[in-house]
Amino acid sequence: MSGRTRPIEKFAEATAKCTVEGAVYGKCIVANYQNVSKGMCAQEFMLLKDCYLKAAGKK
Repeated sequence: MSGRTRPIEKFAEATAKCTVEGAVYGKCIVANYQNVSKGMCAQEFMLLKDCYLKAAGKK
């Protein structure tokens, strides 16, 4: 695999650039972990997703 970046490496690099967004999403989940419901942290998740896509060069 010389010269090729594996998909997991690309994922790791992209997520490393989104630590703030990941922390905000994680705090939202942890704050309500006993009463998790669909879409409860959707806004935080979308910010994390957008950051990841931008860092991965897909947006």
